[in-house]
Amino acid sequence: MKERLQKILSSYGIASRRRSEELIRALRVTVNGEIALLGSLADPERDEIRVDGVPVVKKPEPVYIMLNKPAGYITSLSDEKGRRTVLELLSGLPERVYPVGRLDYLSEGLLLLTNDGEFAYRLTHPKHEISKTYQAEVSGDLDAAVPLLSRDMLIDGYRIRPAGIEIINKNRAGGILSITIFEGRNRQIRKMCDQSGLKVLKLKRISVGTLELRDLPPGKWRHLTPEERAYLDSCGEKK
Repeated sequence: MKERLQKILSSYGIASRRRSEELIRALRVTVNGEIALLGSLADPERDEIRVDGVPVVKKPEPVYIMLNKPAGYITSLSDEKGRRTVLELLSGLPERVYPVGRLDYLSEGLLLLTNDGEFAYRLTHPKHEISKTYQAEVSGDLDAAVPLLSRDMLIDGYRIRPAGIEIINKNRAGGILSITIFEGRNRQIRKMCDQSGLKVLKLKRISVGTLELRDLPPGKWRHLTPEERAYLDSCGEKK
């Protein structure tokens, strides 16, 4: 049965659906020897699909990983600047995986990785609005900033939902906030704090929905439990 090419590449674990679209736009994908275009259809059982000349084969068994990302790593498969990537932390994992969403270079905490493109697509699609909770060590006036953080804000031209804010600790210089958001805009919490007069000193994601980092040490990873998988699958089916 013919399907959209980006969906095939995603379901076969080549890349996320968004990244697969980029590969097609870059003219790196062929079907039966012809360069494919975005929107092209193919039958993976009958057609020869190649990426950069390499045949696309049936996807491996799906893998779902939780990593406690330390600061100083990027959530990318490679980096032209030579910075360390989170893939370097996955020692002992034979399967090829890629990050679901992102954490910026200086941020820490819970990061999901998988080779299941459809799973990644469902979790990162804005319509599902899966909550993400961070602990942010900040400097600045918390009393003035918290009301601003708790309202609608405009980030990069996109109106985000009010964040859930809790003051965990407060001192004369600033303190520690728990911040729950429902989107995943680039450097969203840092930009929110900047708009509210706060400077982020340290940022750590501690949960995604009901999945919690808990006592997973920095730089270590584990497989998701069947219960965690079921929860994330249900999130992707809500809307």
